[in-house]
Amino acid sequence: MQGKLLDSLSGLLGFCGYFGAALGFVAVFCIIYCAMTPYNELKLIREGKTSAAISFGGALTGFILPLYSAITHSVGFIDMLIWAVIAMLVQFAVFGTVRLVFRDLVREIENNHIAAATLLAFCSISIGILNAACMTY
Repeated sequence: MQGKLLDSLSGLLGFCGYFGAALGFVAVFCIIYCAMTPYNELKLIREGKTSAAISFGGALTGFILPLYSAITHSVGFIDMLIWAVIAMLVQFAVFGTVRLVFRDLVREIENNHIAAATLLAFCSISIGILNAACMTY
């Protein structure tokens, strides 16, 4: 019985390492993303602006999807770290690209226009899915 329990827990250290790193990456992503956008997502969300929650949630989901793929497909911990950074950079590029194409995006989100936020969220999630799919060996 004790041997089976120890066998079951043999992956706990690896789980903790990957889970801790993933949470760290999520925190870093949120901090950098909020710093790079010209509006304050958290302030807008606290004010009840749905647009900020939609766009931020889409960016976060667009990052989490390839982070998940990096964890499941990596050949080791360092490999996962490298692909997590790539996933993060891709999401930052998505925001920059959508902002270039839709010049009023920032103003629209600040003014709680749901359409602009939804477009940004879907672009972030769509690219996140593609990013995740490309992280296969």
